[in-house]
Amino acid sequence: MLHLGFIPLLAVLTAAGFGAAFPQHTLRRGCSLSKYKFLVPHEMKAMQKMKQHFEDIMLLSDRKCNARLFHRKWNPAELSVPDRMMLVEAELDLVTAMLGLPADPSFTETRQQPLAFLSQAREDLRGCMATGTPSHQPSGKLRHWLQKLQTAKKTETTGCLEASAIIHIFQVLDDLRCTAFQEQCI
Repeated sequence: MLHLGFIPLLAVLTAAGFGAAFPQHTLRRGCSLSKYKFLVPHEMKAMQKMKQHFEDIMLLSDRKCNARLFHRKWNPAELSVPDRMMLVEAELDLVTAMLGLPADPSFTETRQQPLAFLSQAREDLRGCMATGTPSHQPSGKLRHWLQKLQTAKKTETTGCLEASAIIHIFQVLDDLRCTAFQEQCI
């Protein structure tokens, strides 16, 4: 009889131990960003093609840009999961807004697949934001970067913001990947 009472107690203690082993600020239950852990080759090719096309267009223009939004002295892997989610959401907001701007017809066609993919990633991320942290206050690092982003949106030209977002598209994708893993990425 004592043996039967011990098994449920062992199960409860084991479950409690596992609960402490996993991060408390995780994605909403039943939600998965796992499809962003490893991007399929055709999505990567579409991103690369878009970036290359944009860089070719930039060579023909005279865009001067001082925005250094993606030059950070810290690595997003240093942030908590809620901070990484906020960072990636802000990055995806910027990138999708810039890709949604009117553009040269040839570039409009090139950016359609990446824009659709990134828009879906942003919506998936928003749907997965942890319900337990809606009032999450960003860390000092992230808060500073978010302020820098807001300042850039007010002071930089649209062309500058567009260039910065597209040139650093793979950094945004890497930040999304690390957020999908919910663990430290380097």
